[in-house]
Amino acid sequence: MSIKGLGPHGERASPPERVTLLPEDIKMVRDLDLNVCIVMHTMQSDWSKLLVQGLVGTLGDCGVSVTEVADSNFSPERQAAALDRLIAERPKAIISLPVANADVADAHKRVSAAKIPLMLVDNVPTGLLPGKHYASLVSADNFGLGQLAAELLSNKMSKNTPLGVIGYEADFYVTNEREIAFNLWMQANRPNQEVLTRRFKSFSDIPDLVDRFLTEQPELSGLFVVWDTPCEVALETLARRGMEIPTTTVDLGKTVAVNLANGGPIVGIAAQRPFRQGVTVAKALITELLGRRCPDWIALPGVAVSLDTVVQHYQAIWREPMPGGELNSLNKRFKMIRGTS
Repeated sequence: MSIKGLGPHGERASPPERVTLLPEDIKMVRDLDLNVCIVMHTMQSDWSKLLVQGLVGTLGDCGVSVTEVADSNFSPERQAAALDRLIAERPKAIISLPVANADVADAHKRVSAAKIPLMLVDNVPTGLLPGKHYASLVSADNFGLGQLAAELLSNKMSKNTPLGVIGYEADFYVTNEREIAFNLWMQANRPNQEVLTRRFKSFSDIPDLVDRFLTEQPELSGLFVVWDTPCEVALETLARRGMEIPTTTVDLGKTVAVNLANGGPIVGIAAQRPFRQGVTVAKALITELLGRRCPDWIALPGVAVSLDTVVQHYQAIWREPMPGGELNSLNKRFKMIRGTS
């Protein structure tokens, strides 16, 4: 699948296959006895846990020690403090998923000023340049994910009725790209569809946003939430009001995957491949540490997940079967569709 979006500096994407490690590369890096640290935007999402698993496991295969995984809990101040503390500890490299753009730019610049290689995941803070401040950016095709979410939702909602978008208030590259792509797809393919947007600063804002949507637009026929964790909060709010609205989101988290498998209101998911992305980040970092230049932007395509494909994609992304109850429910539904007993 082709990459739809451009990188933060207008770059064309390089595929993850551009960074490969040969057996002699792994031997060389093992002999270097390296240690690295990881600074995440959050560790409370399924996506983050899978990415770190792929990242840490691949680094371990290559003999690189991960001495810390810091959780910024979506706080720019907390992330900046973690970076400053790690700079003082002098790891051989730092991997960071910046929680914002301008608010954490200086802290990330201090990493490169300290001559510590910096690898970025998903987001580039304001003013940072590849090759000068960071080695490479590894992300999903977030523009493509927004398009997938729009297409999946359009097949399940009424035409010429309003739909809602729940976006993220922070200046965050990945969610900005998803929201822009979703709106552009709707403008091109559903020009008469009114798209209403509300944004949250914290998850605690979401119930009020959903209530405002329902009060102001009682005919709301679809909902897009920019990633799965806030989507879970939106679904809980709808459930308390006894309502179901066709909804799409990004990331195949366990809760939204089960919701889709059980027939909604999740009607489709634009899924990332966080485990594979973590593997790619590790390979890109090792390539850089061995003195070979990485592409400025490495991107992984998204996956459109529907009821018909959720089991296969869940297995491919999570590397485990779906929970048994959901599999039993799906088996019964498939038998009914096929007219078998």
